Amino acid sequence: MNPDLEIAQKAVLEPINEIAEKLGVPYSDLEPYGKFKAKLPLSLLKNAENESGKLILVTALSPTPAGEGKTTVSIGLSEGMNKIGKKTTVVLREPSLGPVFGMKGGAAGGGHSQVVPMEDINLHFTGDFSAITKANNLLSAMIDNHLYHDHEPKLDPRRILWRRVIDMNDRSLRNITIGLNGPLNGVPREEGYYITPASEIMAILCLAADFKDLKKRLGAILVGFKRDLSPVYARDIKAVGAMAVILRDALNPNLVQTLEGNPAIIHGGPFANIAQGTNSVVATKMGLALSDYVVTEAGFGADLGAEKFFDIKCASSQLKPSATVVVATIQALRYHGGVGLKELKDQNLEAVKKGFVNLKQHIENMRKFKIEPIVAINAFPWDTPEEHDIVTALCAEMNVSAIVSEGWAKGSEGTVELAEEVARVADEDLGLFSPLYAAENTITEKIEKIAAEIYRAAKVVFEPKAQADLRRIDRLGLGHLPICIAKTQKSFSDDETVRGAPQGHTLHVREIEIAAGAGFVIPITGKMMRMPGLPKEPAAYHMDVDDNGVISGLS
Repeated sequence: MNPDLEIAQKAVLEPINEIAEKLGVPYSDLEPYGKFKAKLPLSLLKNAENESGKLILVTALSPTPAGEGKTTVSIGLSEGMNKIGKKTTVVLREPSLGPVFGMKGGAAGGGHSQVVPMEDINLHFTGDFSAITKANNLLSAMIDNHLYHDHEPKLDPRRILWRRVIDMNDRSLRNITIGLNGPLNGVPREEGYYITPASEIMAILCLAADFKDLKKRLGAILVGFKRDLSPVYARDIKAVGAMAVILRDALNPNLVQTLEGNPAIIHGGPFANIAQGTNSVVATKMGLALSDYVVTEAGFGADLGAEKFFDIKCASSQLKPSATVVVATIQALRYHGGVGLKELKDQNLEAVKKGFVNLKQHIENMRKFKIEPIVAINAFPWDTPEEHDIVTALCAEMNVSAIVSEGWAKGSEGTVELAEEVARVADEDLGLFSPLYAAENTITEKIEKIAAEIYRAAKVVFEPKAQADLRRIDRLGLGHLPICIAKTQKSFSDDETVRGAPQGHTLHVREIEIAAGAGFVIPITGKMMRMPGLPKEPAAYHMDVDDNGVISGLS
């Protein structure tokens, strides 16, 4: 059995009302989903403005294909902070079924730093992803019904932007044709599917401040254009109310617990390479309203999740982080030092030194947001003390604390030192945080700023489709929006094969999509797709459930 699953299944969980009591939330305010899960109503946010909770972001260096354990470190750090007497809630994203059954596996932490019930969280949980999928596809159905009945405003079927979604890796659905086999079956047109975390409705749910804001954002979804190229929004086809009905419960954050019985709020799940990569604004603010510290994480490397956390989520919601933890692993440093995937577990001091350039660039980037980073070395059994010492020494040369985190193996006992340093930095925060760019910058300026400052590109090339999209954005009056760059997570560049810390490269922007409801535009760089396929040997091969309902093979 997978050791993470075995540890989770042996855990003795506290009833969810006892977890809520640790946050000062009475049982009468909970919306229970069984014994160990509950929804937290948005009414609990009414005191959020009076709270002075410290927000701590956990991010990482550019990951290896296996990932570097941000969620594990986030949970372990939260356990450690609670152990040293700091009232802390970890606030995370919900896992997507696509990676769970594909290659990556679940996203509930690992070892002795997990959120539980692990199986529930990794599977259907409280139905949030299902609601987002259905709201997205209801809009698709209403668009096609609008076309079929030739309603006003008259959509041009060739210029519909909205796509259906499913929370599964399924390459066969990337491009499809619908409405075939006669006029009774609708208007024929090309269509396609994205994975649910790439839905604009996922982004909207994670940025909405309340129900009023949710409906406003849903109405602003740009679904397509008329033949005269004038825009058609979701509100124009009367889809907003019905979508909001489906999302009513999904907007409320979910309360669960860590293995050590500390509170965990889990809500939303956009990917960071194709979306903003952070949990919901309401979940983060809920944690800040109910505890003194919130530990949260942003997807993939800091060039993706952290940048979007700062420039999109914080800028739009007035959240102000007090500290940033950059997760590094020895195997990732070996990888960026040129070691092949099959040799990543072998000691290689020179590769660690060489690969440090990647971590160094992420550290430098975090300081551009006026946030002082701390490095957490996420320890694995195949690390060596000599390699840990190299990272610690190189970080010290940059005036950065680097602390070994052993949350996977030891839970809170393995993260006390990290927790003490993070609490110290957060408590000394001077409130200097600022986003990288200003709202009044043009879309082109914003893209070029991130490309130069974060990716270290020498120039940005806007391909013909992107140039046309820029003109469209200006015509629609959306040039003030922030940007959410879709880029490979494997490299600072848009070429996933380039490791380390490339300098002076060219960022290629193929096209720029408009997510007016979410409130940003999406420059697409390199070879990006929003519907993954299953690998040759998917994780699903190894999953089963026995006659007693006990799951195996879930990781």
